[in-house]
Amino acid sequence: MRVLIGCEESGTVREAFRLMGHDAWSCDILPTRIEGQHYQRDIMDVLDYGWDLIILHPPCTKIAVCGNSTYGEGQPRYNERLAAVEWTRSLWDKAISVCDKVCLENPVSVLRRLGGFPKPQYIQPYMFGHPEQKKTCLFLHGLQPLEETNNVKHIMDNLPKNEAQRIHYMPPGPDRARDRSKTYDGIADAFAAQWG
Repeated sequence: MRVLIGCEESGTVREAFRLMGHDAWSCDILPTRIEGQHYQRDIMDVLDYGWDLIILHPPCTKIAVCGNSTYGEGQPRYNERLAAVEWTRSLWDKAISVCDKVCLENPVSVLRRLGGFPKPQYIQPYMFGHPEQKKTCLFLHGLQPLEETNNVKHIMDNLPKNEAQRIHYMPPGPDRARDRSKTYDGIADAFAAQWG
């Protein structure tokens, strides 16, 4: 199966599919952190290369609800949010026009309200073996909902808040956005096992 992982520089999801024997490629404007099959370019340039499955991880800073204090309605940067929603919608529309199976992953966002996206599936890292919280939306086209593989919520519930919500409490730094956006290994493995 030919698989494209769009807007991924970590290589995590790409490598999960490659380990399952698939011809998987990542694409991002940044170089990949894990050596492998990677297009360093605009995702729009490679969507029509004949993929069997496309998984997209578009930038979330301006569209995530946690950015409402900066990008919300009435804020000075609201127009940036609208532009980001429009770009993400065009990415989704192009992907589903060229591929029968598409997933767009993002944190809880304004995509449904402002972009007319379909109702998402919500997942959490603790459903896939990571005792952490990070509510994530999966917008699906031609794919079955992802099934949890290793629910460890009972472990997470006994952790200090800053461990259970590690991503939220991650300190500022030059790699904060990059590290917050990396897909959890358990979720990447579930993508590959269930959709590959």
